[in-house]
Amino acid sequence: MRTYLRILQYLRPHGHVFAAAVLATFIFAGLDAFSFALFIPFLNALLGDPSGPHPEAVSTGDKFLDRLLDGTIGRIVDLEAPPEDAIRGIILFILAIFAVKNVFDFLKTYLMARVQQGVTRDLRNRVYDHLLDLDMAFFGKTKLGQVLSRLTYDVEQLRILVAKELGKVVSSVFEFVATVAFAILISPKLTLVAFIIVPAAMGIWGPLIRRLKRNDRRVSEAAADVNTHIQETLSGIRLVKSSSTEEYERERFHGLTWRYYRRFLRSERLRALASPITEMLSALGTVLLLWYGARLVLVSGELTGPEFITFLALSLKLYSPVKYLAKFPALVQPGLVGAERIFEFLDAPIDIEDRDGARPFVGLEREISFEDVRFEYRPGEPVLRGISFQVPRGSVVALVGPSGAGKTTLLDLLARFYDVTGGRISMDGKDIREFSLRSLRVSMGIVSQETVLFHDTIRSNIAYGRPDAGQEDIERAARAAFAHDFILRLPQGYETVVGERGTQLSGGQRQRLAIARAILRNPPILVFDEATSALDSESERVVQQAIERLLEGRTVFVIAHRLSTVQRADQILVLESGRIVERGTHQALLKAGGLYRRFYEMQFSREEAATSGEGVHPLSRFADGVPGAG
Repeated sequence: MRTYLRILQYLRPHGHVFAAAVLATFIFAGLDAFSFALFIPFLNALLGDPSGPHPEAVSTGDKFLDRLLDGTIGRIVDLEAPPEDAIRGIILFILAIFAVKNVFDFLKTYLMARVQQGVTRDLRNRVYDHLLDLDMAFFGKTKLGQVLSRLTYDVEQLRILVAKELGKVVSSVFEFVATVAFAILISPKLTLVAFIIVPAAMGIWGPLIRRLKRNDRRVSEAAADVNTHIQETLSGIRLVKSSSTEEYERERFHGLTWRYYRRFLRSERLRALASPITEMLSALGTVLLLWYGARLVLVSGELTGPEFITFLALSLKLYSPVKYLAKFPALVQPGLVGAERIFEFLDAPIDIEDRDGARPFVGLEREISFEDVRFEYRPGEPVLRGISFQVPRGSVVALVGPSGAGKTTLLDLLARFYDVTGGRISMDGKDIREFSLRSLRVSMGIVSQETVLFHDTIRSNIAYGRPDAGQEDIERAARAAFAHDFILRLPQGYETVVGERGTQLSGGQRQRLAIARAILRNPPILVFDEATSALDSESERVVQQAIERLLEGRTVFVIAHRLSTVQRADQILVLESGRIVERGTHQALLKAGGLYRRFYEMQFSREEAATSGEGVHPLSRFADGVPGAG
């Protein structure tokens, strides 16, 4: 019930359109039932029985129906005229009623479509907006395929619920009420007989609903697993092909689709029971009506033949909404499960957000300070253990250490992708949690090993985050990043679409676009995380020149990827197991003869080997103890 109520909350902004759709549905249902009542005067005229009901059949209900027919069709058509003239008038009146009814049929369908699309749009926007606000911790523990599945598959299931099922249930309720009202006007007794099967039809699905709900949730989860596998495989298609694991991935995918297939059929097998069960109940009800109605006409004379035939037509109209309402709990289960899965995302807490009264960060004046910083992704598993150091404004600090030492995590804390679990990070003595997230992150430029480019033009990718940037500014940034010349050689220049994740460009070209983006933003704080570690020698040389231009006058954090960059750092921090084990300048650390010296000698020996032709690139990454993604 809570899920139903929560879904209905999304109707509130579209309440006026929904109310108009409900009104159109109400009028349509009334006219639809009334069109069946018009069979009575038609059959009376056709069968030559203008005398109306038998004297015993006269009741309050019959008199009201007679007055209703006299006040509508009787004012326009002369029912006492010769049969041929009366029938012609009745047929034209029925045609007019059907024309008006279909106008309202169009209105209810169109207005309900507006409501369902509006609700779907609002809900999809709400989920997307919330996802953008969620912390990195959420994405670290949630598969991307699960996120995509809920934005697509689950929202689509909810759209079907709101669009098809909600509109149909409103229509069915009104049709049911209008049909019952006219049925009672014809014969209360026969109406009571018609209702004998209704409780059975409405309750037949009770024991199956819980099983359907469980099965539909499993279907949604299986669909999400399929989406996840597709996303992961396509993202890592280079690895798949280079590892010759196409057959392995096929078997995994076929297993996932087979599981989805079995779970889907299991749910549909239960859902398919709805139609034959309700049809059988409808047949039983029709047989009872035929038997009892015939007695009312032939034995007691309480009904005329035209009234009984009209009632039978109405009963067929009555069973249609009853059958749908009986199946409704089973039909809406996929939508309800989709809604529950969507609401799970919407209820995911946002742990990192602006504090009350957060101030804008207007720039660094003195220094950035890490004060006894501690952090753990999972309780009891510390990643950083009491990190303390200061970075004066305009200086360069390099982080060196083995993979898993905590280097990337440390810089993620600076951008508040995560919050410290102990200690604090301050800028000019103020805790960074006192600043608004937007102003803090806008002041930082991050260039990482994995360059993020969107399936858009080069111009748009460079200007990402600076939509107000002009073409002249974009070209100036591209020149500073040594990217302008290669851009002009592309087919459409700055309007060239780079492909998904920049696949139309080389690694060095992608990195230079990322640097151009950072230059255009002109941030006072820069973070380089393994920015050139995956490049070849020539690309690395060009990108390194672009980086040197970008460093000028800024406060810079570098996760060591090349010792040439580290050597020029104002201070070098050597991390191991979440602690700073050495700190100092390049020369001082070499003299100390510790971990940094071993790193340096390891890379120096590699450079010598490469120079002598042993095939090792002189700018390759360190081996096992060398800086990685910490």
